[in-house]
Amino acid sequence: MSTRPPLAALPGGRRSAHGLRVLVTGASGTFGRAICERLSGLGARVIGLDLAPGPDDPVRVLPCDVTDDASVGAAVRTALDELGGLDVLVNNAGVGGPAPAELPPGAEARRQLDINLLGTWRVTAACIGALVASRGRVVMLASRMAVLQLPLAAAYGASKRALVAYADALRLEVGTHVGVTCVYPSAVRSPIHDSTAAAGLSLEGMSTYEPLDGVVDAVLRAVLSRRVRRDLATTRKGAVEFFLARHLPSVTDRIVARTLAARARSGAFEGAELAAGVVRRHTERP
Repeated sequence: MSTRPPLAALPGGRRSAHGLRVLVTGASGTFGRAICERLSGLGARVIGLDLAPGPDDPVRVLPCDVTDDASVGAAVRTALDELGGLDVLVNNAGVGGPAPAELPPGAEARRQLDINLLGTWRVTAACIGALVASRGRVVMLASRMAVLQLPLAAAYGASKRALVAYADALRLEVGTHVGVTCVYPSAVRSPIHDSTAAAGLSLEGMSTYEPLDGVVDAVLRAVLSRRVRRDLATTRKGAVEFFLARHLPSVTDRIVARTLAARARSGAFEGAELAAGVVRRHTERP
C-alpha cells in the first residue's frame, strides 16, 4: 500500500501536482522535455527515460532502450527506487517514418512497431505493480493517426492504433485501480517528421500543425483532472477530426483521398521512390 498522502484538490476539477511521482518516457525529445518541464515546475517529482539523455534535460533522465527488456527493467527499477513509488506513467516515447502500406514491412516498420507499441507495453508492464499500489494513472501519447490514417505512413498509424487497443485492454484489466488515458495530438513540428521529409514523402498540406503547448496542456489534464479521462484531443479541430474519424470514417476517407490525389498530381512526391505507386495511379491515363 502507498503511504503517500492523497493529492490535494484544486478548483476547476484539478488535483495538485505537488509531490506527484512521475515517470516520462522519451523524456529528452520535443514532447518529453516540455512535459517534464511543466510537471516539474508544478512541483511534481519527475524522472525521465530516454535512449539518449540530453546534457540540458530539465529533469533527471535515465538511459533506457524501450526495445530491450533488460534495459527497461533496470531503468524502471532505478526510477521507482529513487521516487519511492509511482503515481503517473507518461508513455511518450515514439518514432515515425515512411512506410507505405502497399510495400512489404521492412526494418522501418518493425522499428516503429517495436518502439511505439511494444516499448510502451514493456515500460507499462514494468510499472504496473507500483501504479496499482498508488492507485495511479497511465497516460498514452497516441496520435490523431490512431483513428484517422494518413497515406504513406502505415507503420506509424498501425502502431498508434495498436497502442490504443493496448490501452483499452489495460483499462479493462487494471481500471479498478489505475486510470488509463489516451491523448491524441495532431501534427506538431518536431524531428519525428524528418525521416519522412527526407524520403520525399512530406505530408505538408495534409496536416495543420498545432502548438506544442496544446499537447502538454492535454497531458496535464490527463494527469491532474480529478476524474480520469478516457480520450483527450489536443485542439478543438482535433476533437472534430476525432469524432468524424470514429463515427463517420467514410467522410474522412474521402477528404484524405482527395487531398492525396491533389498532392500526387501537383508533383509534391516527385522523385520519391516510395510514393511511385501512388503517383502512377493518380497520374496515368485510364
